[in-house]
Amino acid sequence: MLQRNRRSATTLGLSAVALAGALSLTACAGDDNKTGTTTANGSAATGGTPSVTCGKGGTLLGAGSTAQANAMDLWKTTYSAACPGTTINYSGGGSGAGIQQFTQGKVQFAGSDYVLKPADVEASKAVCTGGKAIGLPMVGGLVSLVYNINGVDNLVLDGPTAAKIFNSQITKWNDPAIAALNPGTKLPDAEIQSFHRSDDSGTTYNLTSYFAKTSGGAWPAAPDKAWKGTGGQSANGSAGVSAQIKQVDNSIGYVELSYAQINNLKSAKISTGAAQPVEATAANAANTFATSTVVGTEGDLALSLDYGTKADNAYPIVLVTYEVVCDKGNKPDSLDTLKSFFTYTISDDAQKAIGDKGYVPLPGTISSQVKTAVTTLA
Repeated sequence: MLQRNRRSATTLGLSAVALAGALSLTACAGDDNKTGTTTANGSAATGGTPSVTCGKGGTLLGAGSTAQANAMDLWKTTYSAACPGTTINYSGGGSGAGIQQFTQGKVQFAGSDYVLKPADVEASKAVCTGGKAIGLPMVGGLVSLVYNINGVDNLVLDGPTAAKIFNSQITKWNDPAIAALNPGTKLPDAEIQSFHRSDDSGTTYNLTSYFAKTSGGAWPAAPDKAWKGTGGQSANGSAGVSAQIKQVDNSIGYVELSYAQINNLKSAKISTGAAQPVEATAANAANTFATSTVVGTEGDLALSLDYGTKADNAYPIVLVTYEVVCDKGNKPDSLDTLKSFFTYTISDDAQKAIGDKGYVPLPGTISSQVKTAVTTLA
């Protein structure tokens, strides 16, 4: 959601291996009375973290969106410290893979950066005994157009131009369309090296949703989790795209803001029709989220996102990751831990924590509905 960059010493403290591969965390047994923990049965220990009330312990498995991987890693660290005896494993692989594992009964929840399709809901009934899958918005974010262009520190793009770049209709950085958006900037006479996701990705879905709304027909396909553009090179996951942008001169790709920050990548400003091009910041994405509303039905909390916003300081390429769970029919041995963990992740403390790391805390109007929905899971 650039010149060659080195990883900043002040990153989130996540290793490249943790970003690229499966994220797993085991809460080891420890002293239940140490500061900052609660006991596994949910009673508060001395100095316990107020926003974490532990469940019965056990193992919780999740998979899917790489967009939320950094948020999950941070949340699990806090939850682990508070709840010894609980094991939470979250592997990436992309939204499509996560939903597939969920509907096959391999995980208790999936992370998805796009709303559930009717076919997904129907398939979920086989594993949600007496119920069905619903999506609970949990992680707000934005898609950053990251670049590595020789001699360019500030880049402005708009919907039509970005769509043409990613569809190989614009192939040189000094193309007149790019130059018109960047007066006074010396753009190199160099071939554009574009990168897209190789896996089924909600990040791709949200980027192409933006293209569908704003490109004036320049993007040739409907929004999709699978890449439908022409040309370009592919990489697996947001970590894979980030690595390519860092290594390849005159390149452009798309990742979530947290990956741009961790990898010290430059992000393009977006010309939306507002008074000034809009920077890819969490604060500007929050202005777009402030206008979002729940449009899901029957317990699903799918959001309507305004990719075509022209409001001042409103970043348009936003994304929300949903935790896909059964409304009824969750596995009895993990239900208590599932509700405990999600009660924490949607808490004000947890949302603020990821807000400091490049994500966008969900508006109170949305988070309050998620908090209520978590209590009703059965």
